[in-house]
Amino acid sequence: MTKRHFLTKDEPMLVCMVQAYTPERVEELMELSRPEGAEAFGMQFCRMKEQYKNKETFKKLFAKAGELPVYVTNYRQGENSKKSDDELADGLIELAECGATLCDVMGDMFDKQDDEMARDPKAIEKQIKLIEDIHAAGAEVVMSSHVLKFIPAERVLQIALEHQRRGADICKIVTGASNMAEQIENMRIINMLKENLKIPFLFLSGGECHLLRRIGGEIGSCMYLCVHEHDELATPAQPLLCKVKAIRDNMR
Repeated sequence: MTKRHFLTKDEPMLVCMVQAYTPERVEELMELSRPEGAEAFGMQFCRMKEQYKNKETFKKLFAKAGELPVYVTNYRQGENSKKSDDELADGLIELAECGATLCDVMGDMFDKQDDEMARDPKAIEKQIKLIEDIHAAGAEVVMSSHVLKFIPAERVLQIALEHQRRGADICKIVTGASNMAEQIENMRIINMLKENLKIPFLFLSGGECHLLRRIGGEIGSCMYLCVHEHDELATPAQPLLCKVKAIRDNMR
């Protein structure tokens, strides 16, 4: 069975994000999202209980995805809150070795910052080496910066170009929008990223205005991040898969 890759897609994918304490719940959410149109899965291992985190579990879950690609995160939150960034980096490499398609490297890994963009030169060198190691293990890399507030276009582009320079295959930036003017500016920023980046990108916005999470793929972003349901662990800002698919299909 040939698994699709995020970098060889024909159109923006509907990625169903999965956050669960146990592998059984991960499998359940995967199966529930398939008939709704999931085209990829996003497994957030930061939420899984430590006793389940092993190569056997990882390989089983990736195999369960079948031909659909798998995006993985290993953020500092949840069950990872007491781990060092070096431990999180080792976890990403292990996930890549077990068959993850796309690994999320935090933009401030090894140098925690409020805007999730490392500034320390030694930390940046470690990030570049980590990305090389993940590539060597056979996976693609998305670098993410969760700024979580509205920032000027120039700063968004600066972050995106730095993601690209550090070796990421995909750039992910999450900002914010508290009013319609900021939301419209974020839509303009998507066009700016299209004109200036050589790699695919995912540009999202939180706050009061969530338009980019529902139509972003139609105007430049490389994927949609959705959820099957809003259970206790799901990210509230991520829209329901069934609704985003309906919007996408109707727009086309």
